[in-house]
Amino acid sequence: MRMILPALLPQFVTTRRFQANGKDRVSQEMLAIPRFASLAALLLAGAAMFAPAAPASAEQAVNAPAPAIVVPAKGHHETANFAGGCFWGVEGVFSHVMGVISTTSGYVGGTAATAGYGTVSTGTTGHAESVKVVFDPAQVNYADLLRIYFSVVADPTQLNRQGPDTCSQYRSAPFRLSPSQEEVARAYINQLSAARIYLRPIVTRIERTRAFYPAEAHHQDFMARNPTYPYIVVNDRPKVEP
Repeated sequence: MRMILPALLPQFVTTRRFQANGKDRVSQEMLAIPRFASLAALLLAGAAMFAPAAPASAEQAVNAPAPAIVVPAKGHHETANFAGGCFWGVEGVFSHVMGVISTTSGYVGGTAATAGYGTVSTGTTGHAESVKVVFDPAQVNYADLLRIYFSVVADPTQLNRQGPDTCSQYRSAPFRLSPSQEEVARAYINQLSAARIYLRPIVTRIERTRAFYPAEAHHQDFMARNPTYPYIVVNDRPKVEP
């Protein structure tokens, strides 16, 4: 498994609660390190934290390096959209990240008429299961989210699949919502490719801005509400629990 968010990137982890057997329990009580005071401090800390990594397979944890290009924060609300396999796990990881305000599972890439789980599951709609992430860039910026995405959320070497899930709706793709997001994402993918931390080429593609359609209510916050669901236990909880 490609884990673990707390082990790889502890500075981004916040406390998250799961509903288990009808009782609320804290899944982790990890204290995040103090908020970085400046962009320079973030980059220096990232460089110090990660030694050069050997090439990793899809099943191994990936110590993705800190992005070389970071756009300074403007305001306290920004939105990003990530596709990276089943949206249960994508949402589950990003909901644990300090500075993330909200996460919403949904569909991107197709039309409103086909934005439903049953139809998207046919693999013929153009949609990808995706997660809209609203975050405070003063606490966690878009480059940080990309680092988490490529370290924990998705295996960028798998084409039209992630783990046990196959077909185009499970492709890995950051959807650019601004020119700066495209610039940062493209530069980071090039940086990761040059670093050769994966055994296979990166096939993740940056996709253009498209309408986001929220998924059905029972898919929202799925991992938090269903921590003992077998798929979650095997594929997703190891990404966020020590």
